[in-house]
Amino acid sequence: MTIHVVGNVCVDTSFRLERLPQPGETLNALATSEGPGGKGANQAAAASRTGADVMLWAPVGKDASSVWIEGVIAAEIPALRLTWLELPCDRSVIMVDRSGENVIVTAAACADAFDPLAMTALRETWTAGDMLLMQGNLRAGVTNACLRAAREAGLFTVLNPSPLAAEPLDLAAVSLIVVNRPEAEALTGKADPEQAARALVVAGAGSAIVTLGAEGALLLDAASALRLPAREVAAIDASGAGDCFAGTLAGLLAQGASLSAAATIATQAAGIAVGRPGTLASFPTRAEISALTKTTKLENE
Repeated sequence: MTIHVVGNVCVDTSFRLERLPQPGETLNALATSEGPGGKGANQAAAASRTGADVMLWAPVGKDASSVWIEGVIAAEIPALRLTWLELPCDRSVIMVDRSGENVIVTAAACADAFDPLAMTALRETWTAGDMLLMQGNLRAGVTNACLRAAREAGLFTVLNPSPLAAEPLDLAAVSLIVVNRPEAEALTGKADPEQAARALVVAGAGSAIVTLGAEGALLLDAASALRLPAREVAAIDASGAGDCFAGTLAGLLAQGASLSAAATIATQAAGIAVGRPGTLASFPTRAEISALTKTTKLENE
């Protein structure tokens, strides 16, 4: 099974601060860094580190940053399918405080212009039994069209709809939806995670996972609900933890893991990421994912 990750690529510029600034305030950063990012690239890299077969379909601009970022991401994801647009590369600015809380602003002209069904050979490349993994960076209409086309072609579809769009999602085309607590409430109007997850399944999703930060995650399908505890870590930087979870989950599912086992390992992987600075740079290595997989298999036997 191949995981077709359709999403965005961008340059992440991160600033570490004692605290986040107030409106109109200027603060000096404790440290700064720059690297590859974007929810599509992040999740594709996390999935690839599980050992899964991954293809990333994403747009990039035609500027110096795009050339640099292509080489960096290709080292993580050899099966890279980029669409070059006459635009600047998408960028994100990430501010992280001492407790690991973060705020992110993204310029996403490439993602907004991208239509993979019209611009790429995605539809001709995927096959029945493959997986489609998408996020919320593309236009909602484009995302819904890709999900519907994938389901009609016999793919398993995973949607992590972050950032949330104003337009409705076609949940009937989603095999598994992965959201955090605020997103679950925004989509359903229900503050209780289990009630929100159930509402997502009733609305058409095959299964739902609500990530709960330090409280772990909630997994719900038509038959049962399961709470998954998080690992105890000292949070340094929460940016990218959701992408780590979603990508690790998809990668393990694509290799035959059960949903509960994959979600358990993904929760632990996200815990590792939270305890390190950066986004993609904080994700567990292949060796660390392998160790988590062996431990979880023993626990689940």
